[in-house]
Amino acid sequence: MPASPSDDAGYYPRLLTLRSTLASPDGKRRYVRRLFATIATRYDFITGFLSYGQDRRWKAKLVGLANLQPADRVLDLACGTGDLLFAAAARVQTAVGLDITYPMLQLAATRNASGAPLVTGDMLALPFGDERFDVVTTGYGLRNVPDLPQAVREIARVLAPGGRLLSLDFNRPENPVVRTAYLAYLTGVGSALGALLHRDPNTYRYIPESIRSYPGALGVARLLETQGFEAVRVVPVLGGLMAIHVATKVSIAPATARAR
Repeated sequence: MPASPSDDAGYYPRLLTLRSTLASPDGKRRYVRRLFATIATRYDFITGFLSYGQDRRWKAKLVGLANLQPADRVLDLACGTGDLLFAAAARVQTAVGLDITYPMLQLAATRNASGAPLVTGDMLALPFGDERFDVVTTGYGLRNVPDLPQAVREIARVLAPGGRLLSLDFNRPENPVVRTAYLAYLTGVGSALGALLHRDPNTYRYIPESIRSYPGALGVARLLETQGFEAVRVVPVLGGLMAIHVATKVSIAPATARAR
C-alpha cells in the first residue's frame, strides 16, 4: 500500500471564487489536492464520460508512442487509479506510479496486479534521484500542477539523457470561437455532473477553469523546448480538443566531444 501523505486536504478558501483560487499557485495546489481526494471514487467514470468513452483508447495510443522496451525504467506521474502505469508495467521490468492524492493511490493499489510501487508525492519536487528513469508518462497531469515550468524541470531532472516524456491532456484551442464553445460545453456539463454527483456545481467546473489558464498544446511544446527537450511533437486527438505530447530529453554530448 502507498505511504500516507501529510494532511492539509481540509483547507478550502470558501470566501474566494474558484477562478481567483486557481490564480494562486498555493491556492491551486490546495484546491487540487482536496478536489481529487473528493472525486477519487468517481474519477474513472468522469474521465470516461467527458472523453466520450475514448480515454482508454487515447492512453493506449500514448503507450504505443512511448515505444517501451523491456529494460526501460518508467515513471507515471499523476498516476491516478493506474491505467497508464499498469499498461507500462506489463511491458517493462521497472514501473513506478506517483500521485499527490492518497485516495487515488489507495484505489490504484486494489488494481495493482503488477506490484508496481505506488508513491505519494508532488510533481514539483519528485522524490527520486537524477536521471533515474528512461520514460516519464502522465495523463492529465501537467495541466493540474500549480507551477508548470517547475514540473517540467523536475521531469527533465529525473529523466536520463535521451529519455522520453509522453503526456496526455486537454488542449486549449487556439481558435477563440472553438475555445469559447469548448469551455462553455465543459462548464455546463461539469456543473451538472458536480451538482448530481457531489451536490456542488464547482466540482467539475475546475476542468474548464484550469484550461483557461493552461498554455495549450503548442504552449506546452514551446515550454518543453526551453527546458531541455527536443524532437517535441504534438499528436492531436478528438479533433485537437485533446493532445498527446511526445518529447525527448536532450542527450548530453561526451566531455571529449564538447572539448573539441
